[in-house]
Amino acid sequence: MRELKKHIGENNLTYFIETYGCQMNSHESEKIAGVLESLGYLPAGDKNKANLLMYNTCCIRQHAEAKLNSNIGALKDYKNSVKGAVIAVCGCMMQQEGAAKKLMNRFPFVDMAFGTNAIHRLGQMLSAVLLDGKRAVATDEDETIIEGIPVKRAKKAGAYVNIIYGCDNFCSYCVVPYVRGRERSRNVNDILAEINQLCGKGITEITLLGQNVNSYSDGTKDGGAFARLIRRIDKETDIKRVRFMTSHPKDMSADLIECFGGVQSLCEHIHLPVQSGSSRVLSAMNRGYSRERYLDLLYRLKERVPYLAVTTDIIVGFPGETDEDFELTLSLVKEARFDAAYTFAYSPRKMTKAAAMQNQLSNRVKSERLEVLNKLIKDIMRQKNNEYLGKTVEVLADSVSKRSYNEISGRTRTAKTVNITGTKEDIGKYINVTVDKVMAHTLKGIRA
Repeated sequence: MRELKKHIGENNLTYFIETYGCQMNSHESEKIAGVLESLGYLPAGDKNKANLLMYNTCCIRQHAEAKLNSNIGALKDYKNSVKGAVIAVCGCMMQQEGAAKKLMNRFPFVDMAFGTNAIHRLGQMLSAVLLDGKRAVATDEDETIIEGIPVKRAKKAGAYVNIIYGCDNFCSYCVVPYVRGRERSRNVNDILAEINQLCGKGITEITLLGQNVNSYSDGTKDGGAFARLIRRIDKETDIKRVRFMTSHPKDMSADLIECFGGVQSLCEHIHLPVQSGSSRVLSAMNRGYSRERYLDLLYRLKERVPYLAVTTDIIVGFPGETDEDFELTLSLVKEARFDAAYTFAYSPRKMTKAAAMQNQLSNRVKSERLEVLNKLIKDIMRQKNNEYLGKTVEVLADSVSKRSYNEISGRTRTAKTVNITGTKEDIGKYINVTVDKVMAHTLKGIRA
C-alpha cells in the first residue's frame, strides 16, 4: 500500500464521485472519499479533469440504471484525454447478479467494479489498476460489518451514522434485500463511539441510517432495541439533534413512539413510508400492515407530539392497482396531511415478485396518477408550511443556498428547510429565525 500511496502522491491524482440514490449511498460515498484521501487522492475541482471518476450506483429505479449507462457510454473520450484516468462503478447496481461482468464486457474502458460490501478493499483494487495494469472486480457477498473505514463528511453541520445494514422485509417491489443482503446490526458501543467522535469534531446533528432502523437489534429479542439505542445516544453523548430513517411501520414499537416528546435530542420529525393507501395493495406489496394500522400509528405519534412533522414515500401504479385503490391513496394523503412525500411511479425490478405479477399498468396510467398525487401533496405541503408563517424557529445552518450566494440554508427540528441571509461562516451554527415567507417546499425568514 505504501507503493500505491507514493504513486498517487507523486502524480497528484484527483477524484470525483457521482452518487445516485438514497442517503445510504451518499454516506457510502463519504466512506469512499475517506479511503481515497487516506491513500493520497485529492478532490477534483473539475469532474472532467479528475484522474479517478467513481459512479456510486442505485438500482431501485430503472431510470437510475439508464442514466448510468448513458453517462458511462460517454466517457470513452475522457479515458483517452486524461492522463492516468481510472473509471470505477460501485454500489447497489454492482451487487446484482452478473451486473459487474456485464458492465465490464459492455464498456472495456471501465477499470473497476465493486459492490456495497467492498469499500474497505478499495486500496487493493487501485493497486491492481494503477500498479499492475489490471481491471478489478469485487462483488462478493461478504456481509461482515467493517468498522474504522475513513469517512470524509460532506457537511460540517450534520452527519450520517449507519446502525443497521441490509433488509429482511422482501417487499414485493423492492430489490434491496437481494443487493444489500440480510439485516446486520452494528454493535451499540461502536455506534456510541462514532457519535462521540463526531461530537468532538463539532458535529451537533446526526441521522441514524438503515433500510429499516426499527429492526435494529442489540442481541435481545424484545423488539425494543432501537428505542433503547436512541435513549442511550441521548444520555451518553453530547449530540444535540438526532434523526433517523427509514422507519418501517410494521416494526414501529410503543417504546419508539414514547421517545418522541420524551427524548430531548430526538427531533420532532419522522419519515414513515406508507407506499399505498389501499390495504389490498399493501398486502400485495408484502408491507406487513394495513391502511388502518398506519393511520393508527400516525394518531399515536401526533398524540405524543401534535406538531410532529411526518414525511413519507408513496408508489403509484403498482401491478393491479385499481382506480379505487388509487382513490384510497389520495384519501389517506388528505387524512394524514404529510409535510412532504417522495412519490414514484412503480418500476419493475428483476428478482422481485411484483415484476412477474399480472395486470402491469401502462406508463400513461402511472404518469397520470403520479401527476394527480403530486398536485395534492404540493397543495398540502404549502398549507402545512403556512402554519409556520410568523413563528420563530431554531435553524441549524448547513449549507450555502443554491439560489443565492448571500443566503444560507438550514433545517428546523421538524426538517423544514429555511433560507436566510448569511455566509458560509454561519454553517454549523444554530440561528433563531422568524419565518416571513412561505413556498411549497421551503420557508424564508429573518434572524430573530
